[in-house]
Amino acid sequence: MNDRSLTSRPYRGRFAPSPTGPLHFGSLIAAVASFCDARAAGGEWIVRIEDVDLPRSRPAAERAILAALERYGFAWDGPVLRQSERIAIYEAALDRLRSSGDAYPCACTRRELETAPIGAGGERVYPGTCRDGIPADRAHRPQRAWRLRASAARIEWRDRLLGPQAQDLASDIGDFVVKRADGLFAYQLAVVVDDAAQYITHVVRGADLLASTPRQIFVQQRLGYPTPRYLHVPIAVNVAGEKLSKQTRAAPLPGEPLPTLLKAWRCLDQPLPAGSAEPASVAEFWQWAIGAWNPARLPPVPMLPAPAAFGPGSSREV
Repeated sequence: MNDRSLTSRPYRGRFAPSPTGPLHFGSLIAAVASFCDARAAGGEWIVRIEDVDLPRSRPAAERAILAALERYGFAWDGPVLRQSERIAIYEAALDRLRSSGDAYPCACTRRELETAPIGAGGERVYPGTCRDGIPADRAHRPQRAWRLRASAARIEWRDRLLGPQAQDLASDIGDFVVKRADGLFAYQLAVVVDDAAQYITHVVRGADLLASTPRQIFVQQRLGYPTPRYLHVPIAVNVAGEKLSKQTRAAPLPGEPLPTLLKAWRCLDQPLPAGSAEPASVAEFWQWAIGAWNPARLPPVPMLPAPAAFGPGSSREV
């Protein structure tokens, strides 16, 4: 199956935050882009909580995220899906990969891989140590990760903003992890299974995830899933050039939505209202923004500077 199998389906998009902290301005940019893209196409927009990394997930953060989305006027279709409730489904997908010979156990440690060569994308390329069986000097280790064999096939796709993309997985990444040694499922498997299960036709997300796309397309191919259309929008960075994130202490979204929504809109370089009148309410903003949304105007760059107010050390209001 490929992305042609999705052309007959109605548009279905999603926003999938991880509940490790409150929403910040970088999250808002991705949410605004994905929501407007779905609604402008007359499609559905769903919210998925990506809490597969259980040790880092916080129930209070999930509640804060959903409350912020509501406060900012986002309306999603259907119930919120949580990855933590879908472990058995991921295990079934991994069983299929095991049965086909695509996935194999790996006993390598992170430290042992620190000397692996670096691929074109800046990541360590797995050298295939356990591909043909776990070496005797590592067989005593009780924990096993599971890796997906990366074929020599070149993964090619077209991003709706950034144009043609390609990657040679075997030489740039190597066999990659789909289940970690600590028993947690990797993002690359979980997100693919969820997108297929939820009939996602379009993925609109930050450009920081562009490098993950070929791995996800490869997993889709191995499992026989269709490939959504991808649109990677610029991510917001602070004055140090770091992506706004919980790790870089990005400030939570302010309590007053409208000014922040307008700042996100301007960061996406979307058309402003004719004349000098701006929307007077959140509801008016969304009515106008959905009608004005134009992906062709998005800045074709991976990063954009965020307003200084949303960097570290700013207001912690949620």
